[in-house]
Amino acid sequence: MTGQKTKKSTSENVDVVIAGLGPTGLVLAHILGKRGHQVLVLEREPVFYGNARAVYTDDECMRIFQSIDMAEELQKDMLLDTPVQLVRPDGTVIAQYKPLKRPFGWSVVNFYYQPYLETSLTNALAKYPNVKILRGRELINFSQDADSVTVIHQATQIYRFSDESDVKTEAQGDSDIQQVTARYLVGSDGGRSTVRAKLGIEMSGKNFPEPWLVVDLKQKDRNKGLRHLPYFNFVVDPDLPVVSCVQPDGFHRFEFMLKKGQTKEYMEQPETVRMLLSKFVNPDDFEVKRKLVYTFNALVANQWRDKRVLLAGDAAHMTPQFMGQGASSGIRDAGNLGWKLSAVLNGQAGDKLLDSYESERRDHAKAMIQGSVLLKDLVSMTNPVVGKIRDGVIKGVLATPKLKEWGQEGGFKPKPVYTKGQYFGLPRQYRSSPEGSLSPQPKVRGFDGKQILLDSLLGDGYALIGLGVDPSQALSQTSKQLLKQLGCQFITLYPYAERPQNHTSASLNPDVLEVEDIEGNMVNWLRKTGHNQPVALLRPDRFTFAVANQAEINAVIQQLQQQLEFSHQTTQYKEVIV
Repeated sequence: MTGQKTKKSTSENVDVVIAGLGPTGLVLAHILGKRGHQVLVLEREPVFYGNARAVYTDDECMRIFQSIDMAEELQKDMLLDTPVQLVRPDGTVIAQYKPLKRPFGWSVVNFYYQPYLETSLTNALAKYPNVKILRGRELINFSQDADSVTVIHQATQIYRFSDESDVKTEAQGDSDIQQVTARYLVGSDGGRSTVRAKLGIEMSGKNFPEPWLVVDLKQKDRNKGLRHLPYFNFVVDPDLPVVSCVQPDGFHRFEFMLKKGQTKEYMEQPETVRMLLSKFVNPDDFEVKRKLVYTFNALVANQWRDKRVLLAGDAAHMTPQFMGQGASSGIRDAGNLGWKLSAVLNGQAGDKLLDSYESERRDHAKAMIQGSVLLKDLVSMTNPVVGKIRDGVIKGVLATPKLKEWGQEGGFKPKPVYTKGQYFGLPRQYRSSPEGSLSPQPKVRGFDGKQILLDSLLGDGYALIGLGVDPSQALSQTSKQLLKQLGCQFITLYPYAERPQNHTSASLNPDVLEVEDIEGNMVNWLRKTGHNQPVALLRPDRFTFAVANQAEINAVIQQLQQQLEFSHQTTQYKEVIV
């Protein structure tokens, strides 16, 4: 390490320190910044070196982007509703994944170019003066007590500017050691997480030895080279399994599975790369942005929280790339953790709420990892006989209409439903009860005749939604007081074209928004609960806390107060709960 170290200097106190400025850290910074918290982000790379790694996200993550007012901006640079295919070496299609339903309000398949996504998210943080980003600063240690975490960081001493090679650069000059005190520290600092290492937390799972060569390309002429590859392809060739990945703005990625005996050095040679690319495109039509041999892991940290320190993204779980769920799982982490940290920081919940972060996210992240491993096995078979059996099974599935729809709409993908008994919310009354699941997001029509996605009306807090009823009507004063403190929005939802008419009140309740569900997604969801006058209480992340009859809603609010451990901050329930 070059240069003399300085004495530690104390920086200002903040609410949260985030280590790592990847997609997870960026989304978490947005969620906390939007809610007014003081946030410091430490990013070890001095500059954004701009290489693509993740390429895909889904409708669940688009909904999280919507919650930070970034979905429409990010979507401008995405390829929407792109079919994902299994194809033979000659390009003939075996099967397609092409979901067009939008239960959560957004396209299910969205391909992006990561430098564009990260640049947009980073630039947009400038609107929050309470969020500070320090590039070229690495966390080197931390300590915690009952009230805070003291984080020690320094100028990054060894860094790299590119994923193209393992070449590192050693910094020159003073290490400039500083410290900052925060109420919480979140380590979203990647698979080689310093935060996780300092906590001594191990990871469980499997390392896969099969190496792949990734080659990122950029078209020289947008009209040349890719017209014959409009979709995402898994090329199931026993001799050479290949991934062909479309990206926006003339970028494209190929991934080639190495054969036994092929070395990293051989595969990364320009001649080898050109030979492999020539099987699919004219290499002269492209600029090679990156070529790198890598292996992948399917690992989960054994513990995601140690008192005031939490792990998120790749620091908590590492997902094989085949389902495109690595970065998306980290974005889900941020969406789950952000509002909970905010509630605790604002005194609207006890610290115990943060335990539900891992208990909710762990099983879902593991399910995504398992699904990715299964897909890897499906698309990288090198035994021709086993490959023919696979193709025969797929053919049989596609010959059955219900199974075909299940496959094309992504029925195999883990649903956003938390494990029974492991979530913040009321227990499920039966197996398909909506508690602990992500609520649908319909397009709704307001009294002004304009159409909008429902979440855009709900703000950043809880929401109480009644089907055809005023959800606030049966609330006790104590319930109203609690929900007001939590920033709850009240919604009356009607089926399309079924608003009250004729002999009804001529005035709207100014505290309740009335909307119509255009396609009926949420109306049907509420009706399936079996309640006569269903009222849904949605969490700030739009997962379902409870659905109950209107007459039982005060009991639900009492349970909310108890689970939040909010009783010491608000009026106790002293009246009879109906």
